[in-house]
Amino acid sequence: MSIQSRGTKAFAFLFAVALIFGLSSWAGAAQINIGALNDMTGATSDVGKDYALGIAEAFHYINDTGGINGKQIKLYQFDYGYRIPEALTKYKLFKRLKCVAIQGWGTGDTEALAPTVAKDQIPYVSASYSGHLTNPEKTPYNLFISADYSTQSRGLITAWYDNKWPKKQDFGKRKPRIAMCYMFASPFSSASIKAAKDQAEMLGFEIGDDQDVSLFAIDTKSQILALKEFKPDVVLHTNTVMSVAATLRDAYSLGLGADHIIKNWGFDENLPKLAGEAAEGAMGCAPWAFFGEDVPMMDKVVEYAKKYNPGVPLEKRTIHTVQAWANVLGMAEALKRADAAGDLSGPSILKNGFETMRDFTIGLGVAPITFTSEDHRALSIARVYEYTQGEFKLLDTVDLQKRWPEKYANEWIGW
Repeated sequence: MSIQSRGTKAFAFLFAVALIFGLSSWAGAAQINIGALNDMTGATSDVGKDYALGIAEAFHYINDTGGINGKQIKLYQFDYGYRIPEALTKYKLFKRLKCVAIQGWGTGDTEALAPTVAKDQIPYVSASYSGHLTNPEKTPYNLFISADYSTQSRGLITAWYDNKWPKKQDFGKRKPRIAMCYMFASPFSSASIKAAKDQAEMLGFEIGDDQDVSLFAIDTKSQILALKEFKPDVVLHTNTVMSVAATLRDAYSLGLGADHIIKNWGFDENLPKLAGEAAEGAMGCAPWAFFGEDVPMMDKVVEYAKKYNPGVPLEKRTIHTVQAWANVLGMAEALKRADAAGDLSGPSILKNGFETMRDFTIGLGVAPITFTSEDHRALSIARVYEYTQGEFKLLDTVDLQKRWPEKYANEWIGW
């Protein structure tokens, strides 16, 4: 990934300022302050820009449709460039602005802030779906509307094992072989590797050496050559889309011959555009519908994309806009429930809001969500798609809670 230009950075700054003043102009006497951190210029901006647009558009929708029981949202949204020190600085600003809740972004900064967020009792709904954030005993104020990364990785491995391995020539003759490509130094990329290896071991895989692939990688030939010595049947990718696409291209050109399974941030509408024919057969987890799919609430997602960002062609929008809407709609529902209880403090948003949701449906193709005071994993379901013949087609739906109820309840929470 190339270094972002000054022009891009300037656009991001203007974007943040416009959101602050644009949304604040809606605010009347009764308003609710919300903070938002987004990556529009940093290491994950390949997926972060579209997500940031979705955050703003979704809050526009909330305000246009009555706000929080009549109270309008004032959104403070900033690009922090995927820099943890900048995230800490902006968090302090959100506190001074008396934000009652925050929309966060990356795993490194979200995990770094988790103890402070818990102490300050500010609900923090992130785009990091790290399983480390799902145990309320340790991170009570961290939430998100998604299957966590560990659930995704376990589901991906299971779906491949169930659907692809029985069709291989060596099925029944030896153990299946798996290897994992991710950026070792990235908390985001490495968040679910422990869970993935545990799942692979449980299903009887032989596990090869991990390959260190930077989020900025454009050439991964050395990693692919190392993988060829192991001869994996399947490779798990947990980076964002640009480096995943680069890895798939090199695997294709060098004849690795393995299948590819991909965590959600590396599996979107841009993957086939970037990877070309190397994307054929790639499998990935998508807890939400792809942009424009015919599911409840998608008409509003498309309408608000057109209305508030007409300069961004719809064909360039991705599933990451939908992810943003899911987190905003989930937060809005929690705020409405807390407000109805007469208390918009952080503890009330948590206890009277999020933790009262049972099989709650927000639309967008998301399975019903549940939060309890003992478990902040919103979903136990991993929906696995395969990209084939120019389309994303549902391959399997793996419900870890139903398939391994004891392990899901007693062993897997928080990692």
